Amino acid sequence: MNKAKTGQLWGASLGPGDPGLITRRVWELLQNNDIHWTYPIRRKGAKSHALGIVTRAGLNLPAEQTALIFPMTHDVKILASYWLRAAETVLTKLQAGQDVIFLVEGDASTYSTFNHLARAVKGLDKSINIETLPGVPSYNAAAAKVSMPLADTDETVAIVPAGYGIEMIERMLEDFDTLVLLKVKPLLDDIIDLLQRRELIEHAAFVEKIGAPEERIIKDVLSLKDTKVNYLSLLLVRNPHRQRGEIIRGCRQIK
Repeated sequence: MNKAKTGQLWGASLGPGDPGLITRRVWELLQNNDIHWTYPIRRKGAKSHALGIVTRAGLNLPAEQTALIFPMTHDVKILASYWLRAAETVLTKLQAGQDVIFLVEGDASTYSTFNHLARAVKGLDKSINIETLPGVPSYNAAAAKVSMPLADTDETVAIVPAGYGIEMIERMLEDFDTLVLLKVKPLLDDIIDLLQRRELIEHAAFVEKIGAPEERIIKDVLSLKDTKVNYLSLLLVRNPHRQRGEIIRGCRQIK
C-alpha cells in the first residue's frame, strides 16, 4: 500500500514591512489558493505583523488560515509547550496532504519563530519536507533607508540583540566597525549613554518598524532619551574610531 502523500511546509520571508520587498518566489506561493496559510501572533486575538504585510500587498486572504501563538517570554518550558502545540497544528495539515506556508516578517533564518516551528515539526515527523525562503532582514532595509553602509571593503559587522547587555556591546566596539543592535527597547537609555561616552552618538541611527506605515527613523538618537519605543526597533552604529591592524590576506588584523 502506498503511503499517503504529505504536504510541504514553507517558511516564507516577507521582509520587514514594505510589501514591495516580498520576493518573487514568495509572491508566487501566496497566489496559490491550495496552500494553507499560518502566521505568528503573540497572544490569542492579537494582530500579526507578518499577516499585515501581506494584507498591505493587496493579496486576497484565503478562507482558511491559522494563527499560531508564540508568546513573548523567555521561559523555555512555556515556549516549548507553545512550539509543540503549533507544530502539532501544522503537522495535522501536512499529514493530511495539505501544503502549508508560514508567514515570517523579515528573514526566516534570522531570529525567527519559524526556526522553532521547523525544528518541532521535524521532531514529530522527520519525513516532512521543509523549505526556508529567504527575505530582506530589517537591518538591511534600515541601513538602505538611512544611507548607512553596513560594511565597506574589509570592515566587520556584528548583529546582536541588545539584551546581551552594555558590557558586551562595549566589548564589541573594539572589534567591529558596525554594530546592528536589535530589540533595543529595554536598554535604549543605557545604550545612548554608552554612545555618548564613546563619542559615537552622531554615528548612530534609530529605526522603528521599518517599511510599515508606522515607520519611524530618528538620526538624532539623543532625542530618544527617556522616551518609549516599539519592540520592533533597532540601532545602527558606525564605529569610525576603532583601532585596526595591518591587512593580512585581504582583511585587517584585529588588534
